[in-house]
Amino acid sequence: MEWISSLLFALALGTGGVLFAGKVRTLRRNIQLGKSINRSDRPSERWALMARVAMGQSKMGGRPLAAFFHFLIYAGFVLINIEVLEIVIDGLFGTHRVFARPLGSFYPVVIGFFEILAVGVLAACVVFLIRRNGGRIERFKQPELNGWPNRDAHLILYIEMVLMSALLLMNAAEAHLVNPAHPEGAPPYVVSRWLMPLFAGWDPGALHLAERGLWWFHILGILAFLNYLPYSKHFHIVLAFPNVWFSKLEPKGQLDSMPEVEAEVRKMLDPNANPYATDDSGAAPARFGAKDAPDLNRIQLLNAYSCTECGRCTSVCPANQTGKKLSPRKIMMDVRDRIEEIGRRIDQGHETPTEAGTPLLDGRISREELWACTSCNACVEACPVNIDPLSIIIDMRRYLVMEESAAPQELNGMMGNIENNGAPWPFNQADRLQWAEQG
Repeated sequence: MEWISSLLFALALGTGGVLFAGKVRTLRRNIQLGKSINRSDRPSERWALMARVAMGQSKMGGRPLAAFFHFLIYAGFVLINIEVLEIVIDGLFGTHRVFARPLGSFYPVVIGFFEILAVGVLAACVVFLIRRNGGRIERFKQPELNGWPNRDAHLILYIEMVLMSALLLMNAAEAHLVNPAHPEGAPPYVVSRWLMPLFAGWDPGALHLAERGLWWFHILGILAFLNYLPYSKHFHIVLAFPNVWFSKLEPKGQLDSMPEVEAEVRKMLDPNANPYATDDSGAAPARFGAKDAPDLNRIQLLNAYSCTECGRCTSVCPANQTGKKLSPRKIMMDVRDRIEEIGRRIDQGHETPTEAGTPLLDGRISREELWACTSCNACVEACPVNIDPLSIIIDMRRYLVMEESAAPQELNGMMGNIENNGAPWPFNQADRLQWAEQG
């Protein structure tokens, strides 16, 4: 029967792996719908930044309680995967706790450490459920979290609680099997020993069935969880690392130049350039700025998929705090939902996938939201995984100004003054200092 169990396990593992790889390929395809961008410069700085922000979670310290419990879940997710590796080896080769022999007396210490982490994960999940539902945290009450985002946040916490509980119960059932005459002499499981009374009086057959059932439930649950992640905001567990690595390293207030505009300016400043020359390449003119999700670059789309929906960006946004419609978190969620919609239309065989559905501009994101932004970079500074909502807002504003000439009246007046007077104020250059003389 062992070979049948190993075969079934290999089949489950292979199925889960294939499904996960397929979703990752789809996600990669969707990100590549954006414009190419080179962010491979200064690699040593990028590795250091990734180690500090993604691995070390250095930007979580502003909220110590949330940071502590988030670290528990994060550490539990990373370290308990070592036990998952043992389960995979046991499942494929029909062994049982394959790491016990090479680790010797240190093995119970490792298992005890994992059990403490499991309890930490359970406690963190309970705290997060209480904070999300019973706390007065405004960022959890924003309208963009209604519906699926709210259900997703709860579902992931429930799944983690069930998986950790299954792990502890599995160890408790096995402890009875190791030494049924004296359960207190069973392997020193730090936490699950307190759950052993739940199995008191069970005969060995029932105990073995319970232990095997919980073992299968735990590993199949992990495989299901793995395939649920790409559909959830919690895929940031994986994407946070590349997202931080590709962070913008220039000063936050420095805007990226537009290559098309820069080329025109250089041509204007070149005394040897022909001002009447035309482009005979036959290439379609580039769009200025961004109207829809494919007009954004690939890092911006990766940002959208990496969003944790924590709302720290929105909670520090001065426009949002003063009652404006803008929510940087909603901007990122809208971009992700739109590129997902376009990806589904591609999968369905549509030749023009962007011509239907809900477009980004005037569909998912209103002009009122875009012009409410003060460009202060507070959202960029607050994001724990270095997401840059401002770059998307700026690109969409560029489209409005440069292709639709649809800037607000106040902005048009200011730009006209700069063009005519060399300053934002409606005074010619000769009168620019009159205000000082009047003072």
